[in-house]
Amino acid sequence: MTTFNAAVVGTGFIGPVHVEGLRRAGVHVAGILGSSLEKSQAAAERLGIPRGYRDLTELLGDDTVDAVHLTTPNRHHFAEVQAVLAAGKHVLCEKPLAMTSAESARLAELAAASDRVCGVNYNIRFYPLCMEARERIRRGDLGEVFHVSGAYVQDWLLYPTDFNWRVLADDGGELRAVADIGTHWLDLIQYMVDQPIIAVCADLRTVYPTRQRPVGSVQTFTGEAPVDTYPVEITTDDYGAILLEFASGTRGVMHVSQVTAGRKNCLRWEIAGAKSAMAWESERPNDLWIGHRSSANEVLIRDPSLMSPAVRPYSDYPGGHNEGFPDTFKQLFRAFYGYIAAGDRTTPPSFPTFADGHRELLLCEAVLRSHRERRWVTI
Repeated sequence: MTTFNAAVVGTGFIGPVHVEGLRRAGVHVAGILGSSLEKSQAAAERLGIPRGYRDLTELLGDDTVDAVHLTTPNRHHFAEVQAVLAAGKHVLCEKPLAMTSAESARLAELAAASDRVCGVNYNIRFYPLCMEARERIRRGDLGEVFHVSGAYVQDWLLYPTDFNWRVLADDGGELRAVADIGTHWLDLIQYMVDQPIIAVCADLRTVYPTRQRPVGSVQTFTGEAPVDTYPVEITTDDYGAILLEFASGTRGVMHVSQVTAGRKNCLRWEIAGAKSAMAWESERPNDLWIGHRSSANEVLIRDPSLMSPAVRPYSDYPGGHNEGFPDTFKQLFRAFYGYIAAGDRTTPPSFPTFADGHRELLLCEAVLRSHRERRWVTI
């Protein structure tokens, strides 16, 4: 098997998740880059990585690095992706791919013109039972898909004293809850039903127009209470509800919230078809509910021996040995580096591409326009 070297840009919450996933996927992590040399070196020592880079120029000058993982704040993605591709390295970028669809369109063009492999980290696709649901829909087990519903809800921004760079439009973009977690749901549903969303009708709400920003910095999801704060204006969404129309005429509805007490990281969906229905949620990721009209309902416990042949390679452990969030990164990275190793760029990738990332930006902009103009908007 070909051994690749990767470098990770970003030392916050998601950067170390990439480091762990890369190692489990058999990829060597050659170095890591933080927002300063001190942060780079501290992260390298903490994570057992050989090198902490001074800056992106030094990283891109490392000839041993085959691919770069970008886990930085959203506002950096556009320039960083361009720099990585100009250096001739493969790139896997955290979502969203860019701040605007104009930026993401340019990155998709650069990716298409390059011989490098480019992906976006919509890792939720790689929960085995979501992949199983996709296979069952494709082979007609549900029949015609009538409608889909679901949500992605969290509570880490429940209080006005909760703060992170993502709440600022200049750092994360004009949309926050929809762009940060809602796009995971939107990408997953389109992947499973194998058809694009073509129109949206959205209603958004900023629960806290003012939040208390810490004088220093706090790490995402730590629950740390800052001592010294000052008020800042917030314009990004804490909550959103979106009606959906798919290309085939299938209808859908989803809501997203980062202010739902007790929901730590809960993505859930339900898909209703002419023959049966299915439902799943990320906080119980090893159970797939299958609903019937004229016979008993079922719960499929994730077990490779009971799943579709095409899905079995993405589920490593026997039934009853649970797989969850970290495993989705491992499986996405296996698909990404396996595609690089195969060398055949004419075959469709099994991981989310820059084209997928661009479409999510178009969706986000349609959602924001729909909310502001109080009407349906076509993508």
